[in-house]
Amino acid sequence: MSAADFSALNAAGLNLQVVFDLATLPDEMRRQLDPDSRYRQLILIGHGGRALWERVQAAGLRSEHPIDEFTVNVVEAWISAQLPGVAHTIVYPGEGSVGLQALGKRAGWHHDSPFRVGVNAAWGSWFAYRAVVLVDAGLPITPRMVSDSPCVSCTAQPCVSACPADALAEGDFSLQKCIAYRKQPDSRCRVTCVARTACPVRPEHRYTDAQIAHSYSRSMAMIERLY
Repeated sequence: MSAADFSALNAAGLNLQVVFDLATLPDEMRRQLDPDSRYRQLILIGHGGRALWERVQAAGLRSEHPIDEFTVNVVEAWISAQLPGVAHTIVYPGEGSVGLQALGKRAGWHHDSPFRVGVNAAWGSWFAYRAVVLVDAGLPITPRMVSDSPCVSCTAQPCVSACPADALAEGDFSLQKCIAYRKQPDSRCRVTCVARTACPVRPEHRYTDAQIAHSYSRSMAMIERLY
């Protein structure tokens, strides 16, 4: 099969794509994603920068999860156009558990950061995983992105010193400190992450304040429910 045309996804702000051969994934991951062995390939779709948020806002969606709704609509339309009649399943967004970071590492997108958000040399931390699609197709496999972690050469580590919870101060991320600080009424991290915004890698791709607040408001609501 010839290479897929991802231009429609790019135009929608879903500008990161990688095609995996399911047979090359670790057995446990493959069984979790495709327990009945119905599909041959997996497409991981993400976004980098501000374009996706701009497209979501322009679409005027008012659901509880507008980014997910927009992503699914765009991906389904893309599959209909590019892979007509091909069996597929969108497993993320969805109810099941998907190891997004593990897939991101296999794609070469994801390097660990002190503040526990993936970072890479192209987008800094300003990218995210948006869809995982299983397809019974024969698309060309995407080569792995090869890059070093920007954190390795970042000796100043401004994210560590900027964190108002001191959650990064002991050389490993303290979820307990992070949650305790975020729950404080006067917390500076209720709808943002001060450590993340202090990261010097690719600041030109930083999300708008509205997009940051949207994401961190959702995580704050989860914290308040669970903790």
